[in-house]
Amino acid sequence: MAEEPPAQQNASRRLVALDAYRGFVMFLMAAELLNVPDVAKKFPDSTVWQFLRHNTTHVAWMGCSLHDLIQPSFSFLTGVALPFSMAARMSKEQSIAQMWRHALWRSLLLVLLGVFLRSIDHPMTNWTFGDTLSQIGLGYPFLFALGFAGNKARWVSLAVILIGYWMAFACFRLPPDGFDYALMNVPNNWENNFVGFAAHWNINSNAAWYFDTWFLNLFPREHPFTGNAGGYCTLSFIPTLGTMLLGLLAGSWLQECRSTSSTKQPLLKKASTEKLTTKLIVVGLACIALGWLLHSTNLCPIVKKIWTPSWTLFSGGWCFLLLSLFYIIIEVQGSQRWAFPLVVIGMNSIAMYVLVHISALSTHFGHQPFLMFGETFAPMLHGACLLFMLWLILWWMQRRKIFLRI
Repeated sequence: MAEEPPAQQNASRRLVALDAYRGFVMFLMAAELLNVPDVAKKFPDSTVWQFLRHNTTHVAWMGCSLHDLIQPSFSFLTGVALPFSMAARMSKEQSIAQMWRHALWRSLLLVLLGVFLRSIDHPMTNWTFGDTLSQIGLGYPFLFALGFAGNKARWVSLAVILIGYWMAFACFRLPPDGFDYALMNVPNNWENNFVGFAAHWNINSNAAWYFDTWFLNLFPREHPFTGNAGGYCTLSFIPTLGTMLLGLLAGSWLQECRSTSSTKQPLLKKASTEKLTTKLIVVGLACIALGWLLHSTNLCPIVKKIWTPSWTLFSGGWCFLLLSLFYIIIEVQGSQRWAFPLVVIGMNSIAMYVLVHISALSTHFGHQPFLMFGETFAPMLHGACLLFMLWLILWWMQRRKIFLRI
């Protein structure tokens, strides 16, 4: 979302697969406007509608849905784009100091934009940092520093991040008997707490939550912070950095493959492409397997909302597979036309992100035009019309070469 598409000065050098993947992820986020879960509630016995409901909402705590892969994909693609962005800036003969100033400025803007959007409809600035943009912004300087490192150092950094973050939770004291979760802003009907060792990763009683009860209360607030109702935490940016690191590794492989593919030797180009796609798939499957193993052995449950290390691996594995899918179809097989609607979104992802958060179609057109299929489907029709209008805005921006960048 905050990534600069590679080689943006030369459209012929763009990796369309990255724009399409980014656009697909942004579409999943914008598809919240379709209100599928609300419609699905009216068809409780329909397998199809309940499947759609599950995959258009976040799971309550443990597990994963398609919707839960949105934020990991944003973070992953930030890492994928970094090698191309750095190469483009080096080609302009920018100094390391200039690149660092830009990286820190981008980091600050992402954090503040996240806070601004999270504060909409609040009586005062909502100083929380668990949203997608803020999490990427907090981790971006560290990611940028590792952009200058080799892949070995990146793998070591990833291991240190995941093991260190796991230890911080595992060593944190468990809440005492009779701990009142309701006082920590946990819903009254909450039934998703773990028992045994996995209880170290329960909502609003873990190490990252404890940090936030101190850190977030340093900011002016309408009420003292006792816990996030969803369990989101500021320190999740640390394992999110792990997700961005996985993307950085994938991006360096893509960059290397593109460099090799510039040769006029067909056999060498084919071998390089096959090696890349195989590596993406194998690493993706390995990450999924390792994440699931940690979860199934009760060592570290898969929880997206606090970004457990097992979630970093599990979701990161799916990001590798999705990237490989888009790359094979678009870059290897050369099938691009079908992806045009996604590419339009992907090339202006920040604009789409902001538009989704500030749009309100019914304010201008009322409710009546959306009742043509009955009250049941009115929320979905309303969302579909709004989504189409937002896409038209992005298309207009693309035709006029207007791109919102940070």
